[in-house]
Order: sequence, then C-alpha cells, then structure tokens
Amino acid sequence: MTFIVYTRPGCPYCTQIKQVLEGKKYGYTEYQLNKDFTREEFYGEFGPGTTFPQVLLDQKKIGGCTESVRYLRQNNLI
Repeated sequence: MTFIVYTRPGCPYCTQIKQVLEGKKYGYTEYQLNKDFTREEFYGEFGPGTTFPQVLLDQKKIGGCTESVRYLRQNNLI
C-alpha cells in the first residue's frame, strides 16, 4: 500500500491523519503546500474549494481526514 498525503502547514487535520497512519506503521509520502505544490496545482488536482489534507491510497483519492479514517475502518486497515 502506498499512501500520499497532501498537507498544509498548521493544519490540525493534516497532523491527525499522519498520526493515524504512523500509529499503524503505514509509510506515506507527504507533499506540503507552497513547498511541493501551489494552491492552484492542488485545486487543479482535487477541485476548487477542496480542503486539507487529501489522502491517496495506491493512486486512488480517498478524501480528507474524516473520509480517510472512515475508508480505512471500513476496509479493516485500522
């Protein structure tokens, strides 16, 4: 499983989803706003008004923090 997490500095939900992944020993790649991508690139990828974080699992968009935790629980990954 390959997780990618798009984050922005100071985002508590970004911190939370990273803690969930780390707690289960899942490795992930983190991309940070204004370091690895621009807001325009983020909206181009995920759609206007999308919030942080955004999580991908094996290139599949699974959503923000709440949606990602729900997905992981429903699929018995946490």
